[in-house]
Amino acid sequence: MGRKLFGGISQAVLAVWALLIIAPLIWTLLASFKSNGEIFGDALQLPGELRWDNWARAWERANVGRYLLNTVIVVFFGVAGTMLLSSMAAYVLARFRFPGNRLIYFLFVSGMAFPVFLALVPLFFVVDGLGLLDTHLGLVLVYIAYSLPFTIFFLTSFFRGLPDAVAEAAMIDGASHTRTFFQVMLPMARPGMVSLTIFNVLGQWNQYLLPLVLLPGDKSNWVITQGIADISTIAGYEADWPALFAALSMTVLPVVVAYIVFQRHIQSGLTSGAVK
Repeated sequence: MGRKLFGGISQAVLAVWALLIIAPLIWTLLASFKSNGEIFGDALQLPGELRWDNWARAWERANVGRYLLNTVIVVFFGVAGTMLLSSMAAYVLARFRFPGNRLIYFLFVSGMAFPVFLALVPLFFVVDGLGLLDTHLGLVLVYIAYSLPFTIFFLTSFFRGLPDAVAEAAMIDGASHTRTFFQVMLPMARPGMVSLTIFNVLGQWNQYLLPLVLLPGDKSNWVITQGIADISTIAGYEADWPALFAALSMTVLPVVVAYIVFQRHIQSGLTSGAVK
């Protein structure tokens, strides 16, 4: 009885939590089809009609299409670089013993406890000194550095749980360390790689502080979070709130769809890492 009661309470809490998360998303999507009067009227009122012109204004006048393209480019190269470098570093830290192994590992992990806003000023001057300020390359490099601690921390534990016999068999067959890593060990770590890839995509897609500091100039280089903030300011003056909610919907929908598609991979990757 106690176990059933605890299970019922847990399910009720999860249902309430899901409602608190899903309700604002649904309201934002519905508001993107409303007029200004409907938005500031009854919050539960459905839109009188599907006003696709709100989405057209957000896409064309507010340059959401350009911001989304910039975001996709930056996040793609940022996540690719993060997963490549962190997987190699985590593999070496997990599978090889050498002086300073634990020190290097703890230095990486300590980056997780360092708030990003404390590094904004030094980052600005470092990126500016490299001549990469207001460029996508500078933002990509900072994204990679910012994401490495979290990714290395989890991948190191995952690689430690992989069987040594498989790597030893590959070495006996004449495979080099590089070939063993890319053709044997990395495919075995696929569940963890997929999970961490999704988490990094979400984190870099929603990042606002770093683009705000490192892309301060040309609006054509802005990412979607900067664009949404700019649209919000414009909406405050022009009272074009439907276009703002349409832009927000365009930003949220790709992430939600990606999470729904890869949900099983994320759960299996986390479970595999926990069991190992």
